[in-house]
Amino acid sequence: MKLAGHYNKASILITISVLFIGGIIYFFAITHISRIQLDRDLTEEIEEVKEYVSGNNRIPRQVDFDEDQTVFIKTNQKALTRRYFDTVYNNPKEKKSEGGRAVEDLVKLNGEYYKVIITESREGAEYLVQVIALITLVLMIALLLILFITNRYVLKGLWKPFYSILGKLKAFNVSEPSNFNLQNNSVDEFTELSRAVQIMSSRVKNDFQHLKLLTENASHEMMTPLAVITAKLDTLIQDESFKAEHYDLINDIYMASGKLLRLNQTMLLLVKIENNLIEDNESLSLDNLIREKLSQFQELIAAKNITAMQRLRQKEIFASKYLIDVLLNNIFSNSIRHNYVNGNQNIILTEGKLIIQNTGAVTALNPETIFDRFQKGSQSDGTGLGLTIVKNICNLYNWEIAYYYAKSLHTFEITF
Repeated sequence: MKLAGHYNKASILITISVLFIGGIIYFFAITHISRIQLDRDLTEEIEEVKEYVSGNNRIPRQVDFDEDQTVFIKTNQKALTRRYFDTVYNNPKEKKSEGGRAVEDLVKLNGEYYKVIITESREGAEYLVQVIALITLVLMIALLLILFITNRYVLKGLWKPFYSILGKLKAFNVSEPSNFNLQNNSVDEFTELSRAVQIMSSRVKNDFQHLKLLTENASHEMMTPLAVITAKLDTLIQDESFKAEHYDLINDIYMASGKLLRLNQTMLLLVKIENNLIEDNESLSLDNLIREKLSQFQELIAAKNITAMQRLRQKEIFASKYLIDVLLNNIFSNSIRHNYVNGNQNIILTEGKLIIQNTGAVTALNPETIFDRFQKGSQSDGTGLGLTIVKNICNLYNWEIAYYYAKSLHTFEITF
């Protein structure tokens, strides 16, 4: 869920909770206030009755009251505490019973005591409470709608600078010359974020350019003495005065310099792949490239008398022909070099996968470290970077590569 969704969820839940609790409190408060007002009216009524009895020396008739219902009951009680209570009010006009509020007190007439009960209808007060509650409910719903619309559209607009920065970060390429442009907006936090990202991108580009320059210069500087060493060794081997007992020493030097040359080229290639500096992508027929590569390795396959099985389905990919050639070269050469004489090799290409299987060592390799740099067998004379390059090329094109050992076959599986 996006940050705006979490914020909307939290704010709406909190608002609903506060409004619900506040609505309950508000309802009971209004009900209490209306009851106090009814009791106040009843107090005025009972005082008027007492004044009437005291002034006229008689009990008033029902017609002397409005819609209040007054009952006089002769009693022997000489003292009574005034009390208010809920009761039933019989509406004479509508001829129905409804909720009422009553007050009970004592009056004295000609030496005798009468209990007075005055009852008023609560319908008016309850109707007022219902109207107020309905208005409050409508306001709550309107507030929630306004809050939802505000969060969905107004806040969405406020988050636009953030998503703009996020989009530029996703599209950021350290090898491109263009810089991250600073965005000024009304939100200080986003302006500060944009400034921080701009500084960070400038540092990354600067470090990358220095690293790239260092790598290219180092590679170039290493190539020159290596080429000189190789040329001198070639000349030395062809020299007629060259002694046979020195041949092994010179050959070791020759092999070491060749390995160092390959290592230099491989490391440079890794840097280019990891930083996406090879951008000659085109539409390629992978099945045809595999056939061409197998044809190039045919002599090595025949030298070990390897039984090669091919099952290739037509497959189009969009990638660099150079990188695919490097990938196939590394993975096929591995399957031949680590195979044994009279072994088997299976090449299977489907719409979604490329599977390379070969016989070899009877123990499985470690799938956790096999694609790490400089991981190689004790008998290998390679640089230990072949499978690392294969892994990086697969990562570049969002392919998945896996290794497993089953049925005496070492299997590399590339999923497109």
